[in-house]
Amino acid sequence: MLEKILAEGRNQTNKKGNIRYLLNERMELKPADLLEIFEGHPIARGKLKSELQLFMRGERQTERYREAGISWWDYCGSVLVNSYPTYMEKLPPLIAKINKEKRNSKNYVLFLGATGVESNQAPCISLVQFQIADGELVMTAYQRSSDGNLGLPSDMYQLYLISRQIDVPLHSITLFLGNVHIYENNIERTQQLLNGAEGVKFDLNVG
Repeated sequence: MLEKILAEGRNQTNKKGNIRYLLNERMELKPADLLEIFEGHPIARGKLKSELQLFMRGERQTERYREAGISWWDYCGSVLVNSYPTYMEKLPPLIAKINKEKRNSKNYVLFLGATGVESNQAPCISLVQFQIADGELVMTAYQRSSDGNLGLPSDMYQLYLISRQIDVPLHSITLFLGNVHIYENNIERTQQLLNGAEGVKFDLNVG
């Protein structure tokens, strides 16, 4: 996906800076793909796991995230307004319902975000759908906006962690990416990563 953005992406300026982007991309990830990504690249697993747990508890105070070593929400102020915790706190009862019913005919859906509400960080993931087919879990997520270097791998890992809470073997996680992009200040380092460089770090663009 990063290679495709660099090769085919268009340029755009938004409030966070200049980006190279693609629209309406699709990624289907099997368990082996996820293992290769997570084992082959450094991902802040501990922080992302703690963040997901805080989301699912409905924790809105950014101080609680800092206490867990997570500082990337500091720009939002002291409280996350209509952001991930508002919607992810609905996930535990949904997971319990899926585990109890395990209905092949039912689409279990978690909606994230609402239009027309005040938010200091609208969730990048808008919808997560859970379906069971032939005894396996098929997860689908729609992302309105995705930073290909930082947000996308983080979201992939948290979706994987969610799948592990469901008592059905994972078949695949499919992501529909409304806008997937690389920020201009990370383009050179993205190329370095694709060329095999190790220890590449990206700047977090917020605004």
